Amino acid sequence: MTTSQRCSSAWRVGKTSLITRFMYDSFDNTYQPIRPIGPLQSSSWPLLQLAGSWATIGIDFLSKTMYLEDRTVRLQLWDTAGQERFRSLIPSYIRDSTVAVVVYDITNVNSFQQTSKWIEDVRTERGSDVIIMLVGNKTDLADKRPLHRQITIEEGEQRAKELSVMFIETSAKTGYNVKQLFRRVAAALPGMESMQETSKEGSIL
Repeated sequence: MTTSQRCSSAWRVGKTSLITRFMYDSFDNTYQPIRPIGPLQSSSWPLLQLAGSWATIGIDFLSKTMYLEDRTVRLQLWDTAGQERFRSLIPSYIRDSTVAVVVYDITNVNSFQQTSKWIEDVRTERGSDVIIMLVGNKTDLADKRPLHRQITIEEGEQRAKELSVMFIETSAKTGYNVKQLFRRVAAALPGMESMQETSKEGSIL
């Protein structure tokens, strides 16, 4: 199964770092998201992530194969920029996605408050059958300084319950729960009844 997964969130919550950890088992300590200079021309803006020092610009595409107990799943990962100026680029990609991973920073209340809107946008464009995972990232910051945590695990779980989505907390920096995040997403994909096929194809945005 090949499935398209979209990772969406507010800006600077670590969604690109989550994908980097999952894809390459690495974390860039020097990564500094900075805003592009100059006006956005959405029809021609590069849909890529510039290596090492820039935030995701538009949409970045990656893929990885996961081997579950009963099937092989090829995840197509679409990393979407979090800045408001890029929001107009996103709807067309949502429609082709099977899964949406919505990320917030557990030390940033504003990013958590925006998750309801992101999830609403996903369901508006994709429908109610889309698989959604709510992710509280940057647990390493709370491990070092507990007072930095602004959203408790219980608050994240409650939000997920209210919105009928899955939930997990992660740290892209330490790798905590990152593999588990994508494994849970892959396991939740439809098609369990067709295990006679060696592999399947689908998409995650």
